[in-house]
Amino acid sequence: MADKDPITCHALDTTTGRPAAGINVTLLCLFEESTIFRAITNADGRIANWNNDAGSKKVGELIAEGGKTEFQNLPKGSSMWKLRFETGAYYGYENTFFPCVELNFAVKEGEHFHVPLLLGPYSYTTYRGS
Repeated sequence: MADKDPITCHALDTTTGRPAAGINVTLLCLFEESTIFRAITNADGRIANWNNDAGSKKVGELIAEGGKTEFQNLPKGSSMWKLRFETGAYYGYENTFFPCVELNFAVKEGEHFHVPLLLGPYSYTTYRGS
């Protein structure tokens, strides 16, 4: 298995106390929204590696490029990213208030960012993991 990408995530279903497996997730860098990364949470609710639709760039490469771009007054060496969890398909659109959960966060080059999502049909919370 390949090394983990610099941005990973983990979804946990708070209604069952179990991992939220099978959620489609997209990841994109907000300075280059044309490059989209996709993955599906595994049986443990985790994503360690992303697939690029175009196949040309990797997450770490965009983090390095984004750190050289000034974006919305972020500290030098940082870039802005978005995770989108397709929660409506997971719970059923009629069974959740959130058809998707979008999380925006800043990433600094050279660091690993793990983003856990604690998810219920009517609430969610997140934090920077390790």
